[in-house]
Amino acid sequence: MHRNDFLKLLGLVVATLTFPMVGRCADAAVQTLEPAAAPAGKQTQTSHLFGAAQGRPNILLILVDDLGYGDVGVQGCKDFATPHMDSIAKAGWRFTNGYVAAPVCGPSRASLLTGRHPCRILPYEGNPPPGSDTGLPLAHKLMSDYLKQSGYRTAALGKWHLGESPRHHPLARGFDEFYGFLAGMHSYLKAEDEKWGPLLRGREKTGLEKYLTFALADEACAFIRRKAPEPYFLYLAFNAPHVPLEAPDDYLAKSKHLADPRRRAFAAMTMALDDAIGRVLATVRESGQEQNTLVVFLSDNGAALIPGSAENGGCNDPLRGSKAQLWEGGIRIPFFMQWTGHFAAGKVEDTPISSLDLLPTLLAVAGTPAPSDAKFDGLNLLPWLAGESAAPARERLYWKFGPLQYAVREGDLKLVRVNAEKGLFNLQQDVGEKNDRTAQRPTLARQLDTDWKKWDADNLVPSRRKP
Repeated sequence: MHRNDFLKLLGLVVATLTFPMVGRCADAAVQTLEPAAAPAGKQTQTSHLFGAAQGRPNILLILVDDLGYGDVGVQGCKDFATPHMDSIAKAGWRFTNGYVAAPVCGPSRASLLTGRHPCRILPYEGNPPPGSDTGLPLAHKLMSDYLKQSGYRTAALGKWHLGESPRHHPLARGFDEFYGFLAGMHSYLKAEDEKWGPLLRGREKTGLEKYLTFALADEACAFIRRKAPEPYFLYLAFNAPHVPLEAPDDYLAKSKHLADPRRRAFAAMTMALDDAIGRVLATVRESGQEQNTLVVFLSDNGAALIPGSAENGGCNDPLRGSKAQLWEGGIRIPFFMQWTGHFAAGKVEDTPISSLDLLPTLLAVAGTPAPSDAKFDGLNLLPWLAGESAAPARERLYWKFGPLQYAVREGDLKLVRVNAEKGLFNLQQDVGEKNDRTAQRPTLARQLDTDWKKWDADNLVPSRRKP
C-alpha cells in the first residue's frame, strides 16, 4: 500500500475511534458545545495525520463586525450584492445554523480566540469599558498563542476589543504583528479617533491614507505575499460594517437606490468590505497557496437593530432580534469555511456549529495537539469537514448574556429568555421565534430550564467579576 493511502486509511480508523457516528435525522441535528469524552490532545490526532499528508496549511480567519444573517447574497440579501463573501460559501461549506457564543463584540471575540464560553472566563459583563485596564485575562491562552508556539507566523489586523492595556495588547497575546485599533470601534476616515483612540502599527501610532477597510485589506495582502518558510495564521478582523456609518462616495453611489439613509450607508460599507475581501482572496490565489489555505469567514454577532445601540441598518431576516439579544438574530450569523481540494464545495449544512468549535478545529488543521489540560467548550470538526466521519455527537448549545438573558438549544427546540420575555420555540418550523410552544410542551421547557441552570453553575457569578 502507498504511504499516503496508508496514512489516509489510518486517519479514518482514528476518526472512527475518536468521534461516535451519530444519526442524522431531520428533527435531531447534533447540538451542544460540551466536548466529547476524549481528551483535547486525542481530538486532534486524526487531523494531525491529515495535515502530515498534505503539509501544514495557512489559516485565514476573516471576522467581520455586526453583519446580519440576511446581509449576504447566499442568505437572501437582495438589495445589494456580496459576490466575494458568497464565493467562500460556494467554494466550501455554508452553515445555516452557525452561531457565536455571545451577541456583542468583545465577548464573542474572546470566545472565538479561547474556545471558551465568555461567561466562564471574562471578569466583566459585556465589552471592556473604553480606556480601562480591563481585558481578557492573561490566564487564558489564545488561538494565536497555540499556533505561534507550533511554528506559525501570526498577525492580527483590524479591531481588537479584548483590552487596551500593554499586557492585553495583541503583541502580548501571541501575535507577531498588529495593525489596527484596540477599542470597540474606530473612524474609517482618520487615524486618530478622538473618542476611540489611535490607529496603531504594533504599539506605535500610525497614519491612515485611505478608507480603513481598504487599508486593512492592503495589510492582509502584503502579509500573504511575504515569503517565509513558516505557514501563517492571519486574524483579519474588519470593523465594517459596524458604526460609524462612513462609506466612500463611489460606494454610496452604488447604493443610491436605497431610500433609507442608514441602510444605504450600511450597503455601501458592506459592498466596500466585500471588495476588500475579494482582493484578499485573489491574493491567496495569486500566491499559489489556495489549496494550502483554510479560509474561515463569520460575523462576530448579528446586525445592530436596537435604536440608540450602535444601530447600523443591517438585516437579520428571517431571524428575530438584534445584536445584544439572544434571539436568533443576535447569535446566528453568516458562517462559511473554504479549503479548496480538502473540503467539499457548495455544501449547505444545517447542523449547528459554534465559533467555540474553531479553536480545536484549527489546532487540528495545523496538526497541533492541545495540551492535555486544555479546556475547550467546542469540538474539533475537522474529521467531519474532511469527509472522514459524521459530525461529532453533541447534546445542547448554551448561552448566557448578562443577568436577564439566557438560552439553550436541544435538537430543533430552543428555550430562550430575553429580558422579560421567555419562550420555547421550534427553530425548524419557526425560525423567526414567533410561536411559543411552552404550553404544548411544559415538561420539556422545565427540563431545559433545569439543564441550563446546572450548566450555569460552572460559570462566573457577578460578585467574582472584578476588573
